[in-house]
Amino acid sequence: MLITPQLSGNIARNCHPIGCQQYLQQQAAYIAQQGKINGAKKVLILGASSGFGLASRLALSIAGGADTIGVSFERGPSERGIGSAGWYNNIYFRELAEKQGLTAKNFIGDAFSPQMRDQVINYIKQHFGGQVDLVIYSLATGKRTTPSGQWQSVLKTTDEPLHGFSINLETEQLEAQSVALANAAEVEATTKVMGGDEWRNWIDALQQAKVLAEGCNTIAYSYIGPERTAAVYRDGTIGRAKQHLHATATELDAQLTKHLNGHAYACVCKALVTKASVYIPVMSPYIALLYQVMKEQGNHEECIEQAYRLFSQHLYPVDGQVKLDKLRQIRIDDYELSPQVQQQIDQRYASISPANFKQLTDFAGYKSAFLRLNGFAVEGVDYQQNLDINALSKLQP
Repeated sequence: MLITPQLSGNIARNCHPIGCQQYLQQQAAYIAQQGKINGAKKVLILGASSGFGLASRLALSIAGGADTIGVSFERGPSERGIGSAGWYNNIYFRELAEKQGLTAKNFIGDAFSPQMRDQVINYIKQHFGGQVDLVIYSLATGKRTTPSGQWQSVLKTTDEPLHGFSINLETEQLEAQSVALANAAEVEATTKVMGGDEWRNWIDALQQAKVLAEGCNTIAYSYIGPERTAAVYRDGTIGRAKQHLHATATELDAQLTKHLNGHAYACVCKALVTKASVYIPVMSPYIALLYQVMKEQGNHEECIEQAYRLFSQHLYPVDGQVKLDKLRQIRIDDYELSPQVQQQIDQRYASISPANFKQLTDFAGYKSAFLRLNGFAVEGVDYQQNLDINALSKLQP
């Protein structure tokens, strides 16, 4: 069976398993060429199958020798299709880690459910040495079910409606888009889904079960961005949710410091093409232009480079001093927000139009980055080779 990309707007309807495997191996090879990380050895990653979660898992395992537990909501092959990229990322990561003598346990299901927390805690107690020394919160989803009901997030503004452009990956067009003003209920719902509540639930449950090690750290991934994207991100519903996430980091830090001599941090990353970011209204032209400028200046990073820099230079540096800003945040968005980068973006942004955006931005790199997330456009893969679907369906994460 031959597999070609199937896009619906900015949603990938399929993936290429061998491409996923090859891309994961390329990221692993990058980490293997870097220096060692003297950090956590027992790591729980919530949202481990793609993006920053997967990159963290690769960096900590290959450069740090860490055993890992990954929780993710993915689908395997069925009569409905070949399954999700994250499904295969989990499989091939486990195989890679086990070849190095490391434990890589995958839990597939809803990370927001108490049942999943119980399963993970039982596994830590019985099969993972009894404790973890790092918990990474990297969940990205549109809805969350709680005992009080189901919450649905929205990507809207909170000040006034916004009009701009977004890239449609399926049609390869720059399309006009309006971002509506959220009401109070929508702001609350988005905060319930994308804020810090579930991060807190996990840390509370892990602490009560006594499976957090002395000195345990926890981090949650976030984004702030420049003034140019503030209306939809900093000041939008997603920004309100991130503010809650950052406030939760402060509260959890006090809690962990008091009881375990541990810490909690929000880690602010650069804008990247991820399965989550392509949904955010009017962000895509900025990201495509950011890719162009940072590549020109020689400081562009994808998730894997960001993850390695985070752990090797900020959370577990050689001198042992965690690198924080004045608000106690880990900042690996410093290259993006540098004056040299932002000045170039400001100079060029107004010239972008539906007629010229492919020439004035790194659209090609933007789309290739998205395709690679799903196993396509990966160097070294023969996409004309038939895949054995029966053999793939037997693989388990």
